[in-house]
Amino acid sequence: MMRALLRHPYWSLLIAGLISATGFAPWSLWPLALLAFALWLALVHDAPTLKAALLRSWVFGVAHFTVGNNWIQHAFDYQEKMPPSLGYLAVVLLALYLAVYPMLAGGLAWRFGRRGTVPGPAFVFMASAAWIVTEWLRAEMFTGYAWNPLGMIWLPVWGVAQAAGLIGTYALSGVAVAAAGALLLLAHRQWRMPLVTTLALLITGFIGSLDRVPAPPQSQPLVRVVQPNIGQEAAHDDDYALRVLRKLRELSGEPGKRPRIIAWPEGMVNYYIEDGYPPEWYWEGNPRAIRTAIAAKLGPRDVALLGGNALFFNADNKLTGAGNSVFVLNADAKITGRYDKAHLVPYGEYLPMRPLLQPLGLARLVMGDIDFIPGPGPRTLAIPGFGKAGVQICYEIIFSGQVVDPQDRPDFLFNPSNDAWFGNWGPPEHLAQARMRAIEEGLPILRATPTGISAIIDADGRIVSAVPRHVEGVAEAPLPLPRAPTVFARMGNWMAFIVAAMFAIAGVAIRRRTH
Repeated sequence: MMRALLRHPYWSLLIAGLISATGFAPWSLWPLALLAFALWLALVHDAPTLKAALLRSWVFGVAHFTVGNNWIQHAFDYQEKMPPSLGYLAVVLLALYLAVYPMLAGGLAWRFGRRGTVPGPAFVFMASAAWIVTEWLRAEMFTGYAWNPLGMIWLPVWGVAQAAGLIGTYALSGVAVAAAGALLLLAHRQWRMPLVTTLALLITGFIGSLDRVPAPPQSQPLVRVVQPNIGQEAAHDDDYALRVLRKLRELSGEPGKRPRIIAWPEGMVNYYIEDGYPPEWYWEGNPRAIRTAIAAKLGPRDVALLGGNALFFNADNKLTGAGNSVFVLNADAKITGRYDKAHLVPYGEYLPMRPLLQPLGLARLVMGDIDFIPGPGPRTLAIPGFGKAGVQICYEIIFSGQVVDPQDRPDFLFNPSNDAWFGNWGPPEHLAQARMRAIEEGLPILRATPTGISAIIDADGRIVSAVPRHVEGVAEAPLPLPRAPTVFARMGNWMAFIVAAMFAIAGVAIRRRTH
């Protein structure tokens, strides 16, 4: 069978790339992903030239990212100015670019790890190191696109996933490549590395399963995450803003004896609730009235975290931009804090090089007529009675090592999002990545979305309470406790580089020893 695959490497790599994406949520078929990556390694090693190794890795990457990012097409279903069919082209075009990073990893592994006709540990270790570095680059270059790092396939493997609190997700991606390489070596009857890899994963899993964050005490404040189940298809209805507000208020419940955090999804408050804007921008109602209507659902010790928009004006009261924002509202209808999303989506929340691209018609890609303006980055908001909250809006949560202000560590993270855009695969993939951030940082996460999946996640990445997709409801539980700062929380992605360096050093040492 292997000979047949080697005779048709590009078809084999296309199929392997398609299969590899099933290792992520919602399928979570991680053994299949490892087998697919083992085939990628075999075909890269078998490449006769560096150019062939690069091309083979690129083909594998195109298939891998096309399937993994298929949810992007659904965002075009709600764009009045763009045909939905264009979404399929967008997915493929993005994959053609993203495949450059596996291409680089494969080329580096072939150039610095290959020796002889049979793959060995040196090649596997160099491929693991190269994957970590190139995956980190993917998360950084051109504003970054960190969706679905390979390390995410370990999330269902309880215990192994907990290693993210030590080395982070990008390093776990290198571990996944090493595990796939161990399968390849096993096929060539090389036993030592597969045995060591299996023992290491078993020990890691056992140790990781022992250390669990304690349950919160009964006196802990409550969290109520609201999911109205009103999707993007209703956004152009005349009564949309009022209907959403009514539903959110209804689901927020009534005050009780324990203080509550009421968490609403991203952008669900479709009124401007800050004071001080030019009067013409308050198109329906005044900001005080809207805040009072929301605060009426709060008890004296309750607080609401609201997803909405801020506006920015210059000295002449001319609108200069908007903020994708979270507002902290207390029972007195006062805004006590605000966070503005910093990591904006190019071509979604703003148009890069607008003076150049707008005349070409590309302004149709963004939802509004003005751009969102980025905030300053991770910030911590003090919420009396509840501790300190970090905020990451929508896909900001996918950026490993970039979700917390290291100078002011929060007690929990709030991640409002609008996953109604993203089909069947996007929401579970997004939730999975939020869970991995909880493990890395040792912090609970409150995740609120309009149509699902909303969840309360503890500091071990476990889902404490959740509302499924396309269901109206609430997730409610005592606010989970944070961990002490993890090694990754202290070191960040330096841990990824340390692990990559260890793999590379091992590869060089083995290659020299067998030279």
